[in-house]
Amino acid sequence: MTRTTDDLSINPESSCLDAYRSSIATQISSSLGIPLSTAYEGVDYGKKGIDFTVAIPRFRLKEKPAILADKVVSEFTPNEYLQSITRDGIFIHYICHTTNLIRTVLKQIYTLSKPTESHPHGSYGCNNSGSGKQIVIEFSSPNIAKPFHAGHLRSTIIGTFLANLFDANGWKTIRLNYLGDWGKQYGLLAIGFQRYGSEEKLTNNAILHLFEVYVRVNKDVENEKENNPNKFSPTNQEAKELFKKMEDNDKETLDLWKRFRDLSIVEYEKLYRRLNVRFDVYGGESLVKEDLIMDSLEKLISKNLLTKKTERESRIGAAALAAETISDDQDAGDDDQAPDALALDFDQYNLGKPVVQKGDGTTIYILRDIAGARQRYQLYKFDKMIYVIGDQQDLHVRQFFKALSLMEEPFADELEHVNFGKIHGMSSRKGEVKFLSDILDASKEAMLDQMKKNDEKMKDVTDPEYTSDEVGMTCVKIQDMSAKRAHAYTFDLQRMTSFEGDTGAYLQYAHVRLCSVQRKVALDGIIPRDNPDLIDTTLLTEPKVRELVFALASYPDVVKTAMKNYEPSTIVSYCFKISHLVSSAWETLIVRGQETELAQARLYVFQCTRSVLASAMRLLSLTPLDRM
Repeated sequence: MTRTTDDLSINPESSCLDAYRSSIATQISSSLGIPLSTAYEGVDYGKKGIDFTVAIPRFRLKEKPAILADKVVSEFTPNEYLQSITRDGIFIHYICHTTNLIRTVLKQIYTLSKPTESHPHGSYGCNNSGSGKQIVIEFSSPNIAKPFHAGHLRSTIIGTFLANLFDANGWKTIRLNYLGDWGKQYGLLAIGFQRYGSEEKLTNNAILHLFEVYVRVNKDVENEKENNPNKFSPTNQEAKELFKKMEDNDKETLDLWKRFRDLSIVEYEKLYRRLNVRFDVYGGESLVKEDLIMDSLEKLISKNLLTKKTERESRIGAAALAAETISDDQDAGDDDQAPDALALDFDQYNLGKPVVQKGDGTTIYILRDIAGARQRYQLYKFDKMIYVIGDQQDLHVRQFFKALSLMEEPFADELEHVNFGKIHGMSSRKGEVKFLSDILDASKEAMLDQMKKNDEKMKDVTDPEYTSDEVGMTCVKIQDMSAKRAHAYTFDLQRMTSFEGDTGAYLQYAHVRLCSVQRKVALDGIIPRDNPDLIDTTLLTEPKVRELVFALASYPDVVKTAMKNYEPSTIVSYCFKISHLVSSAWETLIVRGQETELAQARLYVFQCTRSVLASAMRLLSLTPLDRM
């Protein structure tokens, strides 16, 4: 669905630039006789060297744009916000009042960066556009008894970014991890454990051992199919029967399944803590109420949305589910070709005939997704729900969204699918998996090796293990979030752990260097002043300061832009923009050895810059470091 956002929410108390845009809009409105809101919409950021630009043709007025532009320029009046105006054909360019801009922006950042009960890290960049609204975000959602591999990384970090983003925009956010904990593959896992399981190995490293068992039993299935002219696998059939026992509430089978589930969650929680990711709810397919599943099935029948699917019919629904989760064999296979299977009749919508119930009565997870969405609405009465799922499942998501719409569920129009490209080279059935914990360990070791090369800096780091782990994770996350999420890429450990160019290591270093300024000037007796009104910002006359401060002032708008496009790369790009501006300003904005008032003013700039950079990093679920 199309997102609706209040693009004209003007709040100078949280974004100084709103006051400058409002001043421009007021003069445009007066000169052209158009509504203030229309004029405000027409105020855009300018190119380098220009603060704001207005394109006269966008207002679609009867008079020639050139004549209107002349009128705007001739009636321009400088004020506390606007310093000058220029015209370039039909474009009007504005320059803000530099002294006022630097003073008001830095004071706002300093004031709003102070911790409060509702915003422990400050509120600069935040807004209240989502006040009173509640959102459920489903993300990560790995399959239990499987190691967390790099293929799960994207959903996890994009999902936690979105949750942080909605928090920053005033929404009440519910972070939901919908575990893949149900289906035939758990029957297969139980059989595998009977054949190859070891209690000792299960105790030592449960999730890794269960994965080894899963790979071996899948190999059994493949071998049986290869050696059978009809591609029949006795092991696969046994797994189906075992899963049917699970659905029939067989206690012994469910006890073993619950043990696998509990052990998996314990291991996942360790990794989530390491990744700086949290969840409010651990859900799962198994927790969808049985009566709601059956009610959903009955409702689909009553709406005449189902048909019987015969053995040789098109398998468009199942084929399209060959995604990350399906690569874990979730409900995949030939089950949906069984005679008398019930399927959604979506051919008229070019969505195929996805099976919801097999011929033996067991349910396919699209039905559990439908029932699960209904269950969540009953529980949370959400205003919006987002599913962060890879684009390989685009068809599946369209199918169950369409089902909910045709069922006339009141929340159907409030569902969104935020997809992303695949990381190629992952297949947990065959064992070709790059485990995320191994990737993070490799990144950590690479960073630790870098740190050890500088003995002097190493002495300043109180916990090298922690620091190298945080920088390593930053490298992994930034590598993944730098490009637009729709882009797929081939997994490359060397690329992930690279420290060249715009990397996570460079970003952390930029923040650390900003932190070090305050430590170093303290040696000269320069202590930051608590009252920004006691700092003489008129001393900040360097062009580099103005460019940096204007970029800092744009942060609230960058957050709003990310809210529109759901792109982590929007924030990543902003982080590197600030880092580059700071890097180019070091030689100009020297603090140590300067006259006290000038040193205080420049230190003030770096303090505010550090606060904004740290805020943007936290939005990306990164932990800003003070030393490295």
